[in-house]
Amino acid sequence: MTATPTQPDVSTQPDMLRPQLPQGLPAGGPDPQRFDVAEAWYPVAYVEDLDPVLPTRFTLLDQGLVIWWDPKGNIWRVFEDKCPHRLAPLSEGRVNEAGLLECPYHGWAFSGEGTCEQIPQQAADTEAHRSSRACAVALPAIVKQGLLFVYPGKAENAPQVAVPIIGPVEEDPDGWVMLNTFRDLPYDAITLLENVLDASHIPYTHHKTVGNRDNAAPMVTEMVDFSKQGFRVRWPEGPRKGKLGTQHTVFVAPGLMYQDLTSKQFGRTLTVVYATPIRKGECRLFARFPFKFSAKLPGLFIQITPRWFSHIGNNGVLEDDQIFLHLQERELEKADPKPYAQACYLPTQADRYVIAYRKWLSDFQAYPFPGQPLPPALPTTALLDRYQSHTQHCRSCRVALRRIQTLRTGLLIVSAVAWSLIPLTLTLAGSLSPLGGTLLTGVPLIAGSLWLWLGRLERQFSEGRALPPRNRPIKTQKP
Repeated sequence: MTATPTQPDVSTQPDMLRPQLPQGLPAGGPDPQRFDVAEAWYPVAYVEDLDPVLPTRFTLLDQGLVIWWDPKGNIWRVFEDKCPHRLAPLSEGRVNEAGLLECPYHGWAFSGEGTCEQIPQQAADTEAHRSSRACAVALPAIVKQGLLFVYPGKAENAPQVAVPIIGPVEEDPDGWVMLNTFRDLPYDAITLLENVLDASHIPYTHHKTVGNRDNAAPMVTEMVDFSKQGFRVRWPEGPRKGKLGTQHTVFVAPGLMYQDLTSKQFGRTLTVVYATPIRKGECRLFARFPFKFSAKLPGLFIQITPRWFSHIGNNGVLEDDQIFLHLQERELEKADPKPYAQACYLPTQADRYVIAYRKWLSDFQAYPFPGQPLPPALPTTALLDRYQSHTQHCRSCRVALRRIQTLRTGLLIVSAVAWSLIPLTLTLAGSLSPLGGTLLTGVPLIAGSLWLWLGRLERQFSEGRALPPRNRPIKTQKP
């Protein structure tokens, strides 16, 4: 196999949006009254988290996909995750020595375009592999701004539909410092976008993480434009009671939202969220935080901070509202078929973002899973699981977790060796000097303390906190 275990250079990946046809189709299809959610580009992974040796499984709009590195084409490929032979998942296979994606069941092998190149069981004088029925289904895929995007609709439309990238970053790609994270969330992409569009929840939900209850205030917003392709809203006063400046919110249909804020204190900051629908009641969040700081030090600090360390904090913020959003979805489902505005009481301008988004969904029939019921509610332990929803998919967190586990094992060995030397030294020398006694008892104590601290750190890669900071008991003086 020609691929190597190192991350491939995708800076030269061909731009699949530049074939002969110019961009000319709107996302969502040509029908002005309906947004077809399949006819749009969706991010499915940060390229830096993908393994070029092992195929990666992902589910988009309830369709199983396999992501793999094609060493012949020097490009990431995305197929439907099923072999045309017996429908076995290709994600359980491998990229073989010839650079082909090989099915784990019978060894059928496919090129990057999906054509079948090998059927080990066929006779030498037959050509079953040349049949169109022997082909794997390849989906259009492209790398943009460090994300791998996939187009699940009609392949011939993909080159004409724009990829939903971050416009300000594209205009000045070297002028930003960026923090990135992601997580698979136990609620719909609709719920995620509705939540992040709602700026009024931050002071309360995220109190003591990224918000403060004292900053809650009335919101007077202005709708700038509204169409099938999304909408823009302007908040003239902005967050923190006007202390930071005007905030602009942009929703790019069907799954991109970003808030743009420029302040004298911090410079320009964007809060960017992609909501990729996996299946009913589950989505993948891609959160990106581009900064243009007014001073150099904050940017330098971000650049030297390990990605895994940032992700621990990011996961904590997501867990502030993860449980109640999961349960809120089910209350809304019970209220069906009431219109959203009747099921919920929305009396203030602070709800204008949510009203605009719900109107967009209704006006353009843009629900990704119409008529499908939500799965049963999950227990709290599953809702707060970090390993399955993030760590196992994140290269930085996986490596950090392995190193922490290795270090903990080493500390146990050091501690055990140090304790075992005490009786051995007493047997051979008859006594211990003060220095020797201090060393042989101090080393295990220090190693044990580090072992316990690393154990607490290790758990943060696997499980979230059950009590959000906003709900911690208020300390009061005893009477």
